Amino acid sequence: MANYQAGADALDALNASNEGGNKVEFSPFKSGTTYVVKVLGTADLITFFSYGIFKQVNSFVAKNPSKKSRNGYPVENLTPWDLAWKYHKDRSKDFNDVHGQEASKYRAKQRFAMGFFDLTSGEPIIVDLSKKQAQGVHDVIKKYEKKLGKLAFELSKTGSGTTTSVTLTPVLDLDEDLTEEQRANFDKAPDKFDMSLFDGLLYEADEAEQIELLVKAGFDVSLIGLEVPKKDEAVDVEDDDLPF
Repeated sequence: MANYQAGADALDALNASNEGGNKVEFSPFKSGTTYVVKVLGTADLITFFSYGIFKQVNSFVAKNPSKKSRNGYPVENLTPWDLAWKYHKDRSKDFNDVHGQEASKYRAKQRFAMGFFDLTSGEPIIVDLSKKQAQGVHDVIKKYEKKLGKLAFELSKTGSGTTTSVTLTPVLDLDEDLTEEQRANFDKAPDKFDMSLFDGLLYEADEAEQIELLVKAGFDVSLIGLEVPKKDEAVDVEDDDLPF
């Protein structure tokens, strides 16, 4: 799958300046959620660019992604959603004007998927994080890198909107702070995270699907020289078909 970078490449993207097969899904991670986890490594993550509009169009990645600049802006092989973003971006004089706000709806946003071993279920989990959230979590992982095999952590999300934060906090005493089942799962946790679990995690939309989703979002695709697929070519995309 070519829509994400893994391991060291994902770490490069995480630390950069702001200048199919497995049926795995993101674990629910709403505000107020806490997982007790074991961190299996320092590079158990992927990065990708997703599109979507909150409560209107569920998140997806492009089947044929555009080439991005270092700052994450599309520069080559633009997708229909990139074209919609560019249409409004080129007409915006200020981020807060109408075109600026519309452009932000269609912009590809860099996300990070990070893998952990859940000590309560005894199974691997993958959570979806923004770049800022992932940076904070990874800073903690790097701080305790040499002790990961001896530590458990609480992975928590709190707040709402712009105040949402994600924290990774070491569990101070495994005997006192973990249940018997969690301690047993800690001991049986694998040595490495199975990176193949990231395959098939992201929903890929081809060009026809992306055009349909633009129409669903209320964008006039004729403005960017595109047409709605003919009825017999259209692909119905229901919210239940999208994984996150």
